[in-house]
Amino acid sequence: MLVANKDYRTIWVNDTHLPDVQIIDQRHLPHRFVVETLSTYKQMATAIKEMHLRGAGLIGVAGAFGVYLAYRDAMYRNNSVEFIQSAISEILNTRPTAVNLKWAIEIVTSRVENIEAIDEKVTKALEVAKELANLDAESCRMIGVNGLPIIEEISRKKNGETVNILTHCNAGWLAFTDYGSALSPIYHAHRKGIKVHVWVDETRPRNQGAALTTWELLNEGVPHTLIVDNVGGHLMQNGMVDLVITGADRIASNGDTANKIGTYLKALAAHDNGIPFYVAAPTSTFDFALETGLGKIPIEMRTGDEVKYINGLLNDKVVDVLICPTQTQVANYGFDVTPSRLIKAFITEKGIIAPNTDEITKLNC
Repeated sequence: MLVANKDYRTIWVNDTHLPDVQIIDQRHLPHRFVVETLSTYKQMATAIKEMHLRGAGLIGVAGAFGVYLAYRDAMYRNNSVEFIQSAISEILNTRPTAVNLKWAIEIVTSRVENIEAIDEKVTKALEVAKELANLDAESCRMIGVNGLPIIEEISRKKNGETVNILTHCNAGWLAFTDYGSALSPIYHAHRKGIKVHVWVDETRPRNQGAALTTWELLNEGVPHTLIVDNVGGHLMQNGMVDLVITGADRIASNGDTANKIGTYLKALAAHDNGIPFYVAAPTSTFDFALETGLGKIPIEMRTGDEVKYINGLLNDKVVDVLICPTQTQVANYGFDVTPSRLIKAFITEKGIIAPNTDEITKLNC
């Protein structure tokens, strides 16, 4: 996708032998574009946990590259099998809600487990991580292809007038290797000449909508408007939203969907106003072993400082500003679960999927 008219991915390696891993460090956006080089599994684990990168798909791919770095660390330092197992466990436990991390790590480890020589394990782990990065990008491209007809149909019903789409948090290409999930159909529609406009929730407390989604849409030339998180219901009541598309961090077999905190409230408002609520996600985000999501999907609790402080640009410096009394108690739930009954359908790389167990189970065949 485009950054100042130059194509980028969110994570990549160069062509050198057993290379370091490079990522776009999202903590600095939208004010600065910074590329971070990760040379050890510890650095990758920190990058995932401290949200140098984020988004379900990208977390999974980063986990795969983290396993590669763990094996490379072991080879360079003549470390033991126990070191590798501990390193992989550390990466796995960085973010508990997104299922893509577990999915990707299990694929890499299963592909190297029967290889004896450590240098061959490193090479294979790198090869598989690169495969998963390409798979993630292609899946997101297909999500855009499959979601495009939904926007086209609304555009036809409006006689070519602007289609207004509300999204929550960031499920664009910054959340994956490329294209994104929720934003991929929007990018495809925009490039096809369909008039689209995106309402962007700021998405407290980390403000991924304000910092990342707006930055992406600006670079892609897609018209958009930033709103505070509480505005969506008002817009829907007044006919200013045609559809809602969000991403997902984990989807249970019955369609219950975990996503950024606040998604459930958008789904409720959409349901009350007869507005279709879609979830766009690759099949790697479906947890087929989990029958239901409510009360079952682990909800990550993050530091209260993310709520107590606002991060922004002041006098050309990025600073944190305290917005409440220092002694105030904070509960910082990272995600919530939207029941499947509130979801119109899932937009996946395999097509449009109804939110029920029978249809979702077919994805795993």
